[in-house]
Amino acid sequence: MNALAKPLGALLKLIFDLTNNYGLSIIIFTVIVKLLTVPLTLKQTRSMREINEIQPKLKKLQEKYKNDKEQLNVKTLELYKEHNINPFGGCFPLLIQLPIIVGLFAALREPAKYVFESEAVYKTINTSFLWLTDLAIPDPYLWGLPLLAGLTTYLSSVTVSTGGPTDQNQKIMTYFMPIMIFWWGKSFPAGLTLYWVVSNAFQAIQQLVIRRPQIKIKEGLK
Repeated sequence: MNALAKPLGALLKLIFDLTNNYGLSIIIFTVIVKLLTVPLTLKQTRSMREINEIQPKLKKLQEKYKNDKEQLNVKTLELYKEHNINPFGGCFPLLIQLPIIVGLFAALREPAKYVFESEAVYKTINTSFLWLTDLAIPDPYLWGLPLLAGLTTYLSSVTVSTGGPTDQNQKIMTYFMPIMIFWWGKSFPAGLTLYWVVSNAFQAIQQLVIRRPQIKIKEGLK
């Protein structure tokens, strides 16, 4: 945990030294981290799109070999090989990003420890931002940041959706995650919830930019 949280905390401290505004520092920090992980996101999106494109063929195999699981596995792997698809391609970027996310959460949840490295120093800075009197405590207005966190989580989930058959399995998470994030946001430090809001907003915009050429192509084929 320390190995990841400390360097991320150092980056946040560097940004704070330049801006002298803790809330603005979190926003800039979030954007920088998201920009650094763009290549992983692109790879994950590409992999999801490729797997989605062969879903009709996978469904046919599942129907044909529904009573022969071993043969189904063999034919499925052959199909992936034929289209040069790594079935785990969409998972690897997530696995790589997971430690980063854990480190980020630790740094933002305990800024006195991982960012400013001193409780005394942390107490001397101004941790207010917009309507928030202290980013170290939960938003007192439950319909503020927690609601924004839930809404942006939903928007992020919707934009990531490829619109294909596999999305049917994601519907529960699409509606469940925003509720869960809203609930967590009521108890998380406001600084951490602010990070989540900015991260989701960035993710939603990023996905719209990535999918824009595909949407234009589909419209041109109509």
